[in-house]
Amino acid sequence: MKGVILVGGSGSRLDPLTRVANKHLLPIYDKPMVYYPIQALVNAGITDIMLVTGGNNAGDFLRLLGNGSEFGLKRLHYTYQDRPAGIAHALGLTRDFAEGDSLLLMLGDNIIEGNLVAARQNFEAQDQGARVMLTRVENPSSYGVVEIEDGRIQTITEKPARPKSNLVQTGIYFYDERVFEIVANLRPSGRGELEITDVNNYYLQEGNLEYDILEGFWADCGESFEMYLESQTLVAEHGANKLDT
Repeated sequence: MKGVILVGGSGSRLDPLTRVANKHLLPIYDKPMVYYPIQALVNAGITDIMLVTGGNNAGDFLRLLGNGSEFGLKRLHYTYQDRPAGIAHALGLTRDFAEGDSLLLMLGDNIIEGNLVAARQNFEAQDQGARVMLTRVENPSSYGVVEIEDGRIQTITEKPARPKSNLVQTGIYFYDERVFEIVANLRPSGRGELEITDVNNYYLQEGNLEYDILEGFWADCGESFEMYLESQTLVAEHGANKLDT
């Protein structure tokens, strides 16, 4: 299994902190933000990872992370997204790196208290398809809201005005090798981007989308200044990537 971490984007919700720095290089307690998703993937047994960067600070990741040996990685690869065109578009840029293998995709501003070992095992027990990590939040209308009935995902709705539940997609997704064909056939959404929710809905419609619910806290560090501050406190008090899930 390959790992993909997305560390592009403008980080506009954390302006002015992100005017001269990539959001994912900002500190979360005692480490740069990007350290946490890398460690989460390593804890799940993934040692071959690609970072998708963007903007004017892409070279800073190379200076910070080098070849990834500090994390025990076999290889750390880099690619560049030249415009903000959506999560699915960024994923598509990793096709040459990951094609033929399953992969774990994680957004670079996600921090989890637990780990992804059990979720990876559950995904590998599937014959095919995808698996999404879910959590409960107080502001579901800011995310892709998931409706579950009888233990199965029924719908995924991106940022609905009236959410049907408080259960949402985190930025953590497992995909089989078919994901790149799905991405290649997507059409841009109304905001001109290739949406990861459209990828997940494709798997849902064919009956091959499963889920796990995260244990412990989940922090979307780039969602707002309030969440950025809360993530610092959560990591300082509880640590990250530690719970046995």
